[in-house]
Amino acid sequence: MLYELFSECVHIPYAVAGCCANYAVRRGGDVLYIFFEKSDGAADWKSNLDFPAKAYKRMDKTAWFAHRGFLAVWKEIEPTLAPHIADASIRKIVITGYSHGAAVAVLCHEYVWYNRPDLRETVEGYGFGCPRVFWGIPSPNLKRRFENFTVIRNIDDLVTHLPPRVFGYSHVGKLLKIGKKRKYCPIDAHKAENIAEELKAYEKQSTRVRNGSVH
Repeated sequence: MLYELFSECVHIPYAVAGCCANYAVRRGGDVLYIFFEKSDGAADWKSNLDFPAKAYKRMDKTAWFAHRGFLAVWKEIEPTLAPHIADASIRKIVITGYSHGAAVAVLCHEYVWYNRPDLRETVEGYGFGCPRVFWGIPSPNLKRRFENFTVIRNIDDLVTHLPPRVFGYSHVGKLLKIGKKRKYCPIDAHKAENIAEELKAYEKQSTRVRNGSVH
């Protein structure tokens, strides 16, 4: 499943909202799939490096803080995706992003959790090669919003370690590690073809474990 989602995220045709928010939507029955593209050009990299924290005022009476550049991209795309997310005939939403797009997927996941309380048990989020988005110490309330979001890290992937923890950033949700240490350099570990290779190996191993062929 993860390999198929990642492959679709890499190859699906994307539309653009605003100046640099690349997204795609696909519907399968009552399931809505939302995809966010990796960094694509100078404008995306400007957002990647614009990492001072900014308040995201969505929690009741309090604010949590997010990476300013990624938040700006999400705010560009939010009005375009809002009608899709609000569609009452949708009974499940699966959100997927890669690299820069994975960070936007984190914010989209929170938006769905907040605005579609009926889908809180079924919304799923996947961030492949995801940078750190959240700044500060996450409260129990905030952590609950990301219980169904998974960050997929190809062990030494440089991007998943940025912005550095020393600047106060952390991942939210579950962290799934794939691959082997020092198999790739930190930059190569982030490349799509290498993430895909490790996803296939991970899913093959998981299938063997489920079938009882690994002792």
